[in-house]
Amino acid sequence: MSDASAAPRGSLPLGTLVAGCLAVCLAQIGLAIPATLNGLFQEHLHPVGSQLTWISDAFLLPVAVLELSFGVLGDLFGRKQLLVGGAGLLCAGEIVAASASGIHQLWAGQALAGLGAAALFPTSLAMIAAGTHAGPQRARAIAVWASSLSAGGFLAPLLGGITGTYGSWRSAFVVVAVLAALSALVSLWLATNSRSPEGRSLDFGGQITICVGLFALLYAVIQGPTDGWGSTPVVAAFVIAAVFVGLFVAAESRARSPLLRLDLFRNRSFAIASAVAVVGMFSFLGTAYAASIRLGPIQHQSPMRTAFAFLLLNGITPVLTPLTSRLLHRLPVRALLTAGLASIAAGDFLAAGLDVGDRDLTALILPLGLVGIGFAFTVSSITATAVNTVPLPLAGMASAATNLLRDFGFTLGPAVIGAVALSQAASRVTSSLATSPSLNAESKAAAHEVLKEGGPLALNSVPATSPPGAARTYALDALGHGYAIGFVVCGSAALFSALLVVTALRGRTTQENGAPADDGTERTVLTTG
Repeated sequence: MSDASAAPRGSLPLGTLVAGCLAVCLAQIGLAIPATLNGLFQEHLHPVGSQLTWISDAFLLPVAVLELSFGVLGDLFGRKQLLVGGAGLLCAGEIVAASASGIHQLWAGQALAGLGAAALFPTSLAMIAAGTHAGPQRARAIAVWASSLSAGGFLAPLLGGITGTYGSWRSAFVVVAVLAALSALVSLWLATNSRSPEGRSLDFGGQITICVGLFALLYAVIQGPTDGWGSTPVVAAFVIAAVFVGLFVAAESRARSPLLRLDLFRNRSFAIASAVAVVGMFSFLGTAYAASIRLGPIQHQSPMRTAFAFLLLNGITPVLTPLTSRLLHRLPVRALLTAGLASIAAGDFLAAGLDVGDRDLTALILPLGLVGIGFAFTVSSITATAVNTVPLPLAGMASAATNLLRDFGFTLGPAVIGAVALSQAASRVTSSLATSPSLNAESKAAAHEVLKEGGPLALNSVPATSPPGAARTYALDALGHGYAIGFVVCGSAALFSALLVVTALRGRTTQENGAPADDGTERTVLTTG
């Protein structure tokens, strides 16, 4: 049963297409724009330890854990309401962030905006898919939706760079708030409502357990370098994460309408593809986070120069979309996925060898360009790889599960790389201070005090003429070393995923009866969906 409207069967109302594409573009801008502003956050809000990492993950966490539930809510109660409400929440969150007087209010704004984005990502796609019935028309409409998602990733660094350079970091959030208000109005006036409540129900047990489990895991990973890996809060968080992930598995095995069908993972190829989704996307966003920290808080480059890196990482995807679509028709999806992951690995290993004192942006073109090209191939084929290994009736659930795991990988990227890099940097700078023959006792004591309060990033940002300022070169070297290791971790994760695809993935495109599809038609529909 659908409340969808009056358009002829098979045609999608233009207003619905415009509303859905604007909504997903907005959600992607909201997700990506803070990365270009990390240097300004460090300069003006003075986050200490892991607080900078939480700015990104405060937005990403609601998206990862609530996206599937919002999809169910749209089916049950109407997608138009969620599209309007999600944009409204994102607008409110950006206003809270723009008016932040401290880091905690910025986190709150990011979390509220992430809650809105969690509604917009699945609802915009479901609305567009529900408005079309003919396969080719649906594929074209979803391709436009995917292009709008890519456009958001392309526009975010431009907006962040321009507003951060010529205005302030607050201006960036104000611009996104205005776009969110516009999106809400467009959805209210133009979108056609739809719903599909049959057989759908909320999985409260699954949602609560996965939310607590993932939050506890991220808390432990992010806070480990600051609080100590053996500290009571971190150990307790790891225990809570393990317990609630176990409870999630138990809840999903008993749920009438599970958030995630666990029997999908009995399919060996799907299980491997799911692991690749997590690890591969962790690698990409971990790379993006490491690049943003290198250019911003470490090298203190302007947001406009930081935006250049993100144009290399995100801007290549929409440019390569026509080529990627043709390759998905002509080559096995597995081949394109392997090539994409290998390209990401190569770019990361090159980035790890860059001198932290080299501020020339041209040095970034090859390594980050390779990562951007790899991401374009990977993100276009990773869902196809997963859904093409299961029977067609399960393709929708397989796609939803892959989206959940992919977003979880995105969320892990900043958390793990921040933890690894800051742990390594703190250890190296402490050792350097202890053995330095050139620092006097006063400078060493002041530097240790800054390290204790704010970590290596804080020491790297103190005025050069202050007592701890003489130790800035040690902090710069240590941070360069730490984030170089972060790039190596990302590259190793991508390389591991590529090898896993080559050696273990044996999925094939399947029809409804389980037979392979050789004409490429179903592959196209599943890929764009």
